[in-house]
Amino acid sequence: MARIEVKAEVTGKIWKVLLPVGSRADADDTLLVVESMKMEIPVQCEAAGVVVELRAGEGDAVEEGQVVAIVET
Repeated sequence: MARIEVKAEVTGKIWKVLLPVGSRADADDTLLVVESMKMEIPVQCEAAGVVVELRAGEGDAVEEGQVVAIVET
């Protein structure tokens, strides 16, 4: 099984986690939402799999390009 690193596309704060660890995700499912400059930016899964790790939680600050989740295909 492959592990995919899901990265934040913008600097901001995690506003909401939609798929917690153990959840099944399809390609293009939104895993979490980052709030940046009063905008909500979805962070999507690139491939179908299971969320095995979240590296940031609601309210945590994240940087552009930071790995926020690991999905195992």
